[in-house]
Amino acid sequence: MRIVIAGGHGQIALRLERLLAARGDEVAGIIRKAEQAEDLRAAGAEPVVLDLESASVEEVAERLRGADAAVFAAGAGPGSGAARKDTVDKAAAVLFADAAVRAGVRRFVVVSSMGADPHHEGDEIFDVYQRAKGEADAYVRTLDGLDWTILRPGALTDDAGTGLVRLEAHTGRGPVPRDDVAAVLAELVDTPATSGLTLELISGSAPVSVAVKSVAGN
Repeated sequence: MRIVIAGGHGQIALRLERLLAARGDEVAGIIRKAEQAEDLRAAGAEPVVLDLESASVEEVAERLRGADAAVFAAGAGPGSGAARKDTVDKAAAVLFADAAVRAGVRRFVVVSSMGADPHHEGDEIFDVYQRAKGEADAYVRTLDGLDWTILRPGALTDDAGTGLVRLEAHTGRGPVPRDDVAAVLAELVDTPATSGLTLELISGSAPVSVAVKSVAGN
């Protein structure tokens, strides 16, 4: 498979790139800064320098053409202000989804956030983030041209992955290592029977492949 990842230098994306490249997939990661390219090459991914905050739909679609799947893993990051929650976490996700439709890439996986909700109330930065992610998810769900799956991990940690997770429509809150999020994403990309599902993810007792198979087709 050829898989294009938006936010290719993110902590989850780099882990995902390593997993996909190791299993023989062709991986490209979209990054904003040319100096990040070497990290992607080290992970086995082809770096694609493109700023999703200023690119046109056609420019993004051009990078997506010929791909078998697209993963939106971009984020404004914890140090960013409210404005970039809208331009990255919402607008870039919408742009990437529209570009996938235009490029004919049906399989589309979104890394969202547990609690994301377009009607989330509050004015703190995290409130704005949850609202932006919720609005982006809601938009993706309207696109008939995509076989989408939305993944909402719990509290992300840098602990070593265990390969054991809980993946359900509603898990309740809990932590999950970024390693395990990447492992679930790698399985989801390859499991189109999870299309149309919004899934929460925390650490649990089911091996990743078993957890994904158990929700497929539900």
